[in-house]
Amino acid sequence: MAAAQSATTAMCRISTTTCSSASSPRALLSRPAPAGFRWRPRRRTLARTRRTGRATSRSLVVVSEFGGTYEDGFEDVNKNIINYFTYKATQTVLHQLYEMNPPAYTWLYNYVITNDPLDGDYFLRLLAKERQDLAERVMITRLHLYGKWIKKCDHAKMYERISNVNLDIMRQRLLETVVWPTDDTAAGEAKD
Repeated sequence: MAAAQSATTAMCRISTTTCSSASSPRALLSRPAPAGFRWRPRRRTLARTRRTGRATSRSLVVVSEFGGTYEDGFEDVNKNIINYFTYKATQTVLHQLYEMNPPAYTWLYNYVITNDPLDGDYFLRLLAKERQDLAERVMITRLHLYGKWIKKCDHAKMYERISNVNLDIMRQRLLETVVWPTDDTAAGEAKD
């Protein structure tokens, strides 16, 4: 457990020495930490401080609090999926009501303007207080859309798509950072 935790902690750390050489460590430390990050001393420094009573090194690390560790699970992903299917179900119900029940469409449309369907469960709880029938319809549609998505979703293909997008991003970044020789330098070398 401790080995896994230290490995995870090591993955979350970004040393100030890995930053570009153009910025000095003092300048990096004087900047405020970006949103979602906090500064904290390394664990080895804390252990040395406890043993000796004084800190021998003052290196700081940036710890990301956005994604957490892999051991934390993927509850945030599950919540986002549910919220997205609530949004899709609301859009579907709006399209159905537009054709079949214009007064209910107008009411739900105005409700969606003031309440965000991407809030998922909270959106449905408030909707159920106002119009139980529409809330049930959105919930049933959400479950139906999720069932259709599960049948159509090819997890291997999704993994491949993510991998290809990552590769394209890295390829684009490489092309941006490579310095290509210009025709002037090639002509200058030919004259020599």
